Amino acid sequence: MPWLLPRIVAALLAMLAGTTIGAWVGGWFDACTLGMALGGATGVSLATTLDALRARRLLDWLRGAQAAHAPGAGGFWGELAYRVERAMRTRETSIEHERGRLQQFLQAIEASPNGVLLLDADDQIEWCNAVAADHFGLDPARDRGQHVTHLVRTPAFVAHLQQGQFEHPVVVPGPLGRQTLSVLVRRYGDGMKLVLSQDITERERSDAMRRDFVANVSHEMRTPLTVLAGFVETMATLPLTEVERQRVLKLMEQQTTRMQTLLTDLLTLAQLEGSPRPPADQWVSVDALMVQVRADGEALSAGRHRLVFHVPPGGEIAGSATELLSAVGNLVTNAVRYTPDGGQIDVHWRVRADGVGEIDVVDNGVGIDREHIPRLTERFYRVDGSRSRDTGGTGLGLSIVKHVVQRHGGELDIESERGKGSRFRIVVPAARVRVRHDAAAVADASR
Repeated sequence: MPWLLPRIVAALLAMLAGTTIGAWVGGWFDACTLGMALGGATGVSLATTLDALRARRLLDWLRGAQAAHAPGAGGFWGELAYRVERAMRTRETSIEHERGRLQQFLQAIEASPNGVLLLDADDQIEWCNAVAADHFGLDPARDRGQHVTHLVRTPAFVAHLQQGQFEHPVVVPGPLGRQTLSVLVRRYGDGMKLVLSQDITERERSDAMRRDFVANVSHEMRTPLTVLAGFVETMATLPLTEVERQRVLKLMEQQTTRMQTLLTDLLTLAQLEGSPRPPADQWVSVDALMVQVRADGEALSAGRHRLVFHVPPGGEIAGSATELLSAVGNLVTNAVRYTPDGGQIDVHWRVRADGVGEIDVVDNGVGIDREHIPRLTERFYRVDGSRSRDTGGTGLGLSIVKHVVQRHGGELDIESERGKGSRFRIVVPAARVRVRHDAAAVADASR
């Protein structure tokens, strides 16, 4: 043992030095033997005391916070102090490194769009991120250590946790009923559980809209096809006069036109949803756009309404001319269809002081009850289904308008009151609006 030999040598040297000094002092008093014994004992005691003091200093340092360096000393205790301090510093560095990795891991979980909830073997909350706290209505600090079913009392979640069958996720409502959550539970460690939650509200809404869309398309197509099939059978089996035959052919033409219009609108929606956003560097003249809209509106009205366009010259919008024509044209077409004969339709274009452009289509027609306004842009939504079909509407026009406006970064505002007419406003962001200052040669679309 290399550490033991130096200590024995040091003790022997101390005893030898004490014996020598004791013999010298004892010689003065004719007690040489006694002096040697006392001197040797004193030397060993001093060596032992010094060794104990070094051990005490190291022990006091170990009992403290170890903020300062270990007490410096030579020999055994100095080597021991150095090695203990080095081992402790290495451990502290490793702990700090692992703590940093843990913080990074927790920050990554916090950044996750999904909720993460950790439960112990007794289903008590150990930790959760902010998303899980929002999903389940928890407080990450206050609710730690609480039993999860005491705080999350949704029957479907409680039953799922108690059954212990975690192969498939369970769908549960959020704490305030405004969300739909998909909750997946996985076991890990010694009976612990990992609960993952995902907000599927939009997905559920999209699925519902898709189902409604398929059902509505099927319904819209079935009606004219049924009529056409009946007329074909009638013409094939019954003798008809020329007048009756012309009447049947006229009705068949109407139903065919209706299906063609429906398919055209469906294709337009599909193209809008599947194509990239309109370019921001291709400028469409508002004057030329309104000339085309006015021509189409007057053709549809056939003189039954007064169409007034208020369009200052020089305005331009960055985007797709075809899409903008479709959006504004749909609004004017709707105004013509739902405004009684003799009514007036006003179309305004203006650029506000903040650079935002606005296109208003105002009519004094039948108007719309307030409860219908939030759903007007839904596909196939009709305030009055029979009247809409009589006027040739497919229920997709305002959906197309909404998609076009959103693709251009704008908004669609609707104001209406039953019996007092409606105002449909397309708001175009300033980044997509400009006014040419050389518009003297451009004719005002309202003339």
